[in-house]
Amino acid sequence: MKRVLLIAWFIAAFAGAPAHATELKPETAAAFDRYVRATEAQMADDIGRDQFLVVDRLPGERRQEAYNRLQEGQIYIQELHSREDDSRIFIPGGLIHHWVGVIFIPHANLAEVVAVLRNYDAHQEIYKPQIRRSRLIERNGDESKVFLQLFNKSLVTVVLNVNFDVRDTQFRTTRRQIATRSTRIAEVSHPGAANEHELPAGNDHGYMWRLNSYWRIEEKDGGTYVQNESVELSRTIPVVFAWLVNPLTKSIPRNVLVHLLIDTRNAVMKPAP
Repeated sequence: MKRVLLIAWFIAAFAGAPAHATELKPETAAAFDRYVRATEAQMADDIGRDQFLVVDRLPGERRQEAYNRLQEGQIYIQELHSREDDSRIFIPGGLIHHWVGVIFIPHANLAEVVAVLRNYDAHQEIYKPQIRRSRLIERNGDESKVFLQLFNKSLVTVVLNVNFDVRDTQFRTTRRQIATRSTRIAEVSHPGAANEHELPAGNDHGYMWRLNSYWRIEEKDGGTYVQNESVELSRTIPVVFAWLVNPLTKSIPRNVLVHLLIDTRNAVMKPAP
């Protein structure tokens, strides 16, 4: 009963009415931008060292073991922490959720995977229920603008309207990167009800203020490896609720990533109609 009451208290205090909204501060957004620059610098260094996938960073035996497990159908997943000049990047008023996962799709080629990832109008079917609505707004060569409505339900139901800028980059004939960066995130209040409306962007419950997602696709070993690395910014957790919420801040992005990779594999392997 004590646990139930504490959970109810959490919902009322942390996820209740708009009166409890939290504002995204300029210093929080600036710190996230620093974190992203450090992350993208690391990704560029990986390219220079021919470490296109995160498993390529592993030492010899561990790297081969990771590839073997991927080819057996398992998922490699890891929480990451980017650093600046070998120091932790402090995020005042915010939390960074940085995860990467890799999956292997046997007998698939690069073009088939890229076709699924770039078919934004179909993402609401491929990735449901995590994506409720999806739309390609415009495409200009390797650059696109995309709208997604994201959905997650744990202790509370969260619906977010998100606009992204997307950039595709080809590395060799067998490697591709699709970088997706949020440009606007608005929390949806009372989703599905007659009074559904958006809360002001950056002045909401702070479930997600920023989201960058980086797909890396590499064709080899008789199939294609698909990697997703995501960097998300949310509000901090009140200390009194940390014991309850901190495990969720790890389990939710991890589970979302697992489903994202599995749904991608299923869509690529689905027989053509």
